[in-house]
Amino acid sequence: MKNNPIIPYILIMAFGIGLIFFMSMEGVGNKEEIAHGGEDVAEEGGATAEEGAGGAELVSACIGCHGGDLTGGMGPDLHGITDVEHIKNVVMNGQGQMPPVVQDEAEAQAIAEYISTLE
Repeated sequence: MKNNPIIPYILIMAFGIGLIFFMSMEGVGNKEEIAHGGEDVAEEGGATAEEGAGGAELVSACIGCHGGDLTGGMGPDLHGITDVEHIKNVVMNGQGQMPPVVQDEAEAQAIAEYISTLE
């Protein structure tokens, strides 16, 4: 009896589809860790264990315009801005094409303090 030459290809395909499914489910389960670059993520609020809830978590809303590493995109590079009060004012009131981001002064302060530390 002659072996069918397509069987190894079908097995490889089935294994590949299974692997893709498994990796997708693994990614869904680890989405918070992936979003924070592999840092340890606390269960409450999604903030990293070292930071607590703070500017690094809140600034994730900025990546759509300022890029994933905040070095610019549609919006400007946020690295090297050290004036906390200016950043806080822009976050709360907007500037140019940027709309106001938050109304809570504590959140604006946390965002401003985080951005001011970016080098």
